[in-house]
Amino acid sequence: MAEADTADATAVPFDPFELKDVVSGRIRDPYPALHELRRQSPVHTGPIDLGEGAEIADPSRPPPVTVFGFDEVVQVLRDNETYSSSVYEGIMGMVMGRTILQMDGLEHRGARALVAPSFRSKMLERWESDLVAVVVNDLVDGFIDRGQADLVREVTFNYPVQVIARLLGLPRADYPAFQRWAIELTSTAANWERGMAASASLRDYFAGVMAERRGTPGDDLISDLVRVEVEGERLTDEEIYSFLRLLLPAGVETTYRATGNLLFALLNDRTQFEALRADRSLYAQAFEEAVRWEPPVTVILRRATRQTELAGVTIDEGADVALLLGAANRDERKYDQPDRFDMFRDVRQHVGFGFGVHVCLGMHLARMESRVAINTLFDRLGPFMLDPAAEAPHIEGMAFRSPLSLPVVFSAS
Repeated sequence: MAEADTADATAVPFDPFELKDVVSGRIRDPYPALHELRRQSPVHTGPIDLGEGAEIADPSRPPPVTVFGFDEVVQVLRDNETYSSSVYEGIMGMVMGRTILQMDGLEHRGARALVAPSFRSKMLERWESDLVAVVVNDLVDGFIDRGQADLVREVTFNYPVQVIARLLGLPRADYPAFQRWAIELTSTAANWERGMAASASLRDYFAGVMAERRGTPGDDLISDLVRVEVEGERLTDEEIYSFLRLLLPAGVETTYRATGNLLFALLNDRTQFEALRADRSLYAQAFEEAVRWEPPVTVILRRATRQTELAGVTIDEGADVALLLGAANRDERKYDQPDRFDMFRDVRQHVGFGFGVHVCLGMHLARMESRVAINTLFDRLGPFMLDPAAEAPHIEGMAFRSPLSLPVVFSAS
């Protein structure tokens, strides 16, 4: 590889948790406050205090709106004409570039059609055994002889970014630099300058890779993106850069946190742990319940394109609308005992991956990656359990939620 080989692959090893995104916050249990606010009204106007102080509203803009109810969140996500995704232009546009996340209408449909083929089921089937299983087994090899491990730091945090790197066909020597850029990009809210520098570094890096793949295409996602054509349209270089940047937080954060949340739930309920270990066909319902119970991303945003009304509450044109997916997924009007993780519950529909035309493009990849990771841990570690000598782990955060550690012990044969 030409320019790409100059990546700082020899960077000093670092603790990724030093870059923890402060927008996640330190909130352990926001749900009592969310329940109370939703019971008052599923839709609120004005700043909301969820435990870390309410943000000060900009008096020059329409009052912000927060949506807590399941049906109300779905109503907003169904109506992409009244509620626009353009709000993300000012939030992520400077860092990511123009992505499908902030597009509406025909532009969104066309861009999504160009990148969607890379995530079709045939591709996922091939990636499962040839790529994801290899990555997870390599990580398990690094600690299986110890009889103990922190599954977050040694598995769930590391394998999604390695999977993405392999999907892109990047050299293994570049993984350390690529992972650091990925983490710095997703923690832009904590350090704007660092995030912008990571964005520029990724652009320069991908430029070298794309130039190489145009000359010598490979069996990888970047080669697919530089060649894809739908109805005579192709992706521009800037569109590819933006999509690849978006792939990092979308593909890495979601899988890492969803897998960690499912493991946390199972490790704290031995009955469900053993049920899934004994019958892997239960995985799908266990994963969906985990995403309902603790969605890895708890809030998405929209902007009202006109004055409208939701649950009897007036929303002004131009108002920013925050959809609290975590609150919607625990709406007691829809779920019995919503605060309980129960993979056997009857109703498992959720909005943890969004809904409507912007539903998460990589959700099938996340499901597959998590299934491979969970199955590999069951197969290789046996009936692992929380380490009784370690501090009990917990899930924390607000915008993003997951455990920061999962110390376990096992007696692998």
